[in-house]
Amino acid sequence: MSLYVPPHFSAGDRAAIARLVDDHPFATLITPALPEPLVTHLPLIHVADGEPHGALLGHFARANPHWQAAAVESIAIFHGPHAYVSPSWYGEPAAAVPTWNYAVVHVHGTIELAPDPAETREVLDLVIDRFESARPAPWRPGLDRTRLDAMLSAIVGFRFRVRRIDAKFKLSQNRSADDRKRVAAGLDAEPYADAAATAAWMRACMATTPDGKA
Repeated sequence: MSLYVPPHFSAGDRAAIARLVDDHPFATLITPALPEPLVTHLPLIHVADGEPHGALLGHFARANPHWQAAAVESIAIFHGPHAYVSPSWYGEPAAAVPTWNYAVVHVHGTIELAPDPAETREVLDLVIDRFESARPAPWRPGLDRTRLDAMLSAIVGFRFRVRRIDAKFKLSQNRSADDRKRVAAGLDAEPYADAAATAAWMRACMATTPDGKA
């Protein structure tokens, strides 16, 4: 599956791509299968792993048939902030049409299942630490051995070996610098969180392509 990326919106900043994956870890994992593709929504944690593009770690519910399609080329889609863009924010609104700004990352690779419960536990501990470590009183598993073993037997840990990363940051780079600033200001005034988050990504993008039409 190829991601359509016009030159204006191609994202080559590896630090920005890594930040999107880290800030928005709840991904859509898609694996080709018959009679239809397998799709699972789940958190995926990126690790360096000594590979050129690193790896993603996560786990399936064992009842989910998706894990049985391991070793097949798959894609994990990370959705960053997105928002409607009104033509009224442009310098010449009558000559424009509405659009949608967004940032997405597509990660291509292969699923490798954890070979034993100990590795699945390592994946689970990594996910827990990712979301608990910054809390004032982090939660830690307190299950006895029997209950812990039962929990681990109900999930399947995996490592997603990353082969390729495609990113598209559609953040008004095809507009003038003034229009981009007006769009960001317009988004800041919208009453939903994704709009302000999209404006923040626009400003980060403007810092690297200040003149627009990069």
